[in-house]
Amino acid sequence: MRLLLIICLCCLGCKNETWVKNNVQDQTLEKKVRQVHDTIGFTKYNWQLDTIYNRLGIRDSINNLQWKAAICPHDDYKYAGRLYYESLRGINANTIILVGVAHRARNFSLQDKIIFGDFTHWESPYGDLKVSDLNAEIIDRLPKSSYLVHNDMQALEHSLEAIVPFLHRKNKNLEIIPILVPYLNYETIDRVSDNLSSVISKMLKEKNLEYGKDVAVVISNDAVHYGNEEWSGDLAPFGVDDEGTKKARALDKEIIGKCLVNEISNEKVKTFTEYTVQTNDYKEYKWVWCGRYSVPFGLGLANKLNLALHNKPLTGTFLDYETSIDHDLINVEDLGMGTTAIATQKHWVAYASIKYE
Repeated sequence: MRLLLIICLCCLGCKNETWVKNNVQDQTLEKKVRQVHDTIGFTKYNWQLDTIYNRLGIRDSINNLQWKAAICPHDDYKYAGRLYYESLRGINANTIILVGVAHRARNFSLQDKIIFGDFTHWESPYGDLKVSDLNAEIIDRLPKSSYLVHNDMQALEHSLEAIVPFLHRKNKNLEIIPILVPYLNYETIDRVSDNLSSVISKMLKEKNLEYGKDVAVVISNDAVHYGNEEWSGDLAPFGVDDEGTKKARALDKEIIGKCLVNEISNEKVKTFTEYTVQTNDYKEYKWVWCGRYSVPFGLGLANKLNLALHNKPLTGTFLDYETSIDHDLINVEDLGMGTTAIATQKHWVAYASIKYE
């Protein structure tokens, strides 16, 4: 009888120990999902994006490309859908460092530091998308002066959730490291991208991960926002007739040609900020690219990673450039989608698509 009692107590103890361990584990691994914010311009369901692919005539297939970085738009799919695909076609790594705009940084008084979140997953049309474990490890290793963890900012920002479905559609094993870039002057961009590239390059070496094959960088950006209607001010320095539109497009192409393609350098990154940010106030636009911080930060990071890992700069290749008013638009309204802004000669947005190898 005494032996039976001891056995019972041991069994109960084992069960209780297992329950405690599992309970602690469950708490540790509790999912924290970042929900989709914009369900008008972007897809919430997989059948929506599958239909958009069909309407755009995209015949997606597996390829062996290993682009290390890319610049991709984030406007409504009706306007920019084809360029998402073109921009991301050669991004095949399983872990993507997503560098996005912080459109509402002013609402939270965020500046001078990059923004991480501590979500475990992001909602995607193709299932909950895992945030890489490298996200927390990067945060642990970065100097505290370089970053903030701010879930509210990440939850409200659309510039990365726009890109996620295109990446997740072709790679169901995808993991992401989402980073938002609020107001930063060039000196801060240079310093923080130095810090981040140093941390990530060391991690890639330690874990035997290959840049381009295992990890890549995707930079979210829309090019010039132009016009004099339904903007917060007059954004049409060249006028809103055909000639004004032509000049605005030409300036965008000049910026791309001088700053974002061919062999990348710190000088090119800095020149980009001189085109897009006011000299005396880095919080104010000079030429209205919403990626005035995400592009130089993301490109600086991507290039410094390549220098650290391969001792040579990246080479950028122009893929395409479109605006919301220069091509036929696909129908998305029957999919329960739409647009978040008008597209006329008095209110349009441009999109640049660039790859880096």
